[in-house]
Amino acid sequence: MTRVCVQPARFPNGSSTQSLTMPSPALRNDSYLSSASPVSVGKPLHANDATTTNPNGLRIFNPNENAAAGSATEPVRQSRLTIWSCLTASLIAGTIFATMTGCQWAAGSQNTQGAALYNQGQYTAAMEQFQKAIASDPTDSDGYYNLAATTHRLGNQRQDPNLIRQSEALYNQCLDHDPNHVDCHRGLAVLLVDSGRPDRAFTLLKNWAAQNPALAEPRIELARLYEEHGEPQTALKYLEDAVQQDANNARAWLALARLREASNDPVQALQNYQRALALGGGVLGPNGAMVSERVAALSRQINSTRDAASFNAGGTQMATPAGFGSSRY
Repeated sequence: MTRVCVQPARFPNGSSTQSLTMPSPALRNDSYLSSASPVSVGKPLHANDATTTNPNGLRIFNPNENAAAGSATEPVRQSRLTIWSCLTASLIAGTIFATMTGCQWAAGSQNTQGAALYNQGQYTAAMEQFQKAIASDPTDSDGYYNLAATTHRLGNQRQDPNLIRQSEALYNQCLDHDPNHVDCHRGLAVLLVDSGRPDRAFTLLKNWAAQNPALAEPRIELARLYEEHGEPQTALKYLEDAVQQDANNARAWLALARLREASNDPVQALQNYQRALALGGGVLGPNGAMVSERVAALSRQINSTRDAASFNAGGTQMATPAGFGSSRY
């Protein structure tokens, strides 16, 4: 699917593991540390879609993906039909498929236009496009997310509680259509924290994790939230759990590396960065260059520390005469 979503939300205090700012329509670039590009309310979409990342982080959604998934999972009732009945059924199915695909393409195009307008700062016009996307495809979770994130941003800018309430309702509608929409969970958690309901934010993410015990993403988001609330050790446990659940999740390794670097554990941080880089590929997006820089910087730091330790040891070392406890042979 071609999904175009605005960027993820930023937790109020900032995070050593990710620099997020207000939402900005973007293609899927998610990662705890820097979901591609900074934004503070809302971000691109969820993880199981084939996506392409453009410089603006726009997420592009391919309608054929859903159609194929639907045909694979939809139960087909086997019955004794005449040739005419089969033909009629095929024609009806073809019409439904074409209509569904057309709606999805329309929604994708409108999301794309809305994201472009958002990036230009034309938020009201962007909202109109996102509303059209939802009208074209009422099941499009990304349309709800984009509209929620843009409304959230405007609500913050204007200090308008009505817009904040609207964005909260839209985030929940997004989750009704896609219960595992990563960016929507983050945007809603940010909104709850900003509106003085951090307990609700923790409950939201913990429930998501409990309902998906094998999914790394809820644990990454919980780690982000705990780190923002000054509990890095709890955040670390969630990230360690995330990489156990999904050892090939570059985003989890990246978050773990940043947290360990912030905790003054350069050796483990280096290993985690290297792991993220090896797995990352296109997933890291703009973070790829940053990860390479951190790998180089930490390698220099560790080598410098070792050289200094070796020099100091050599400068004070004294030879032990043979026969006096020497283990030489």
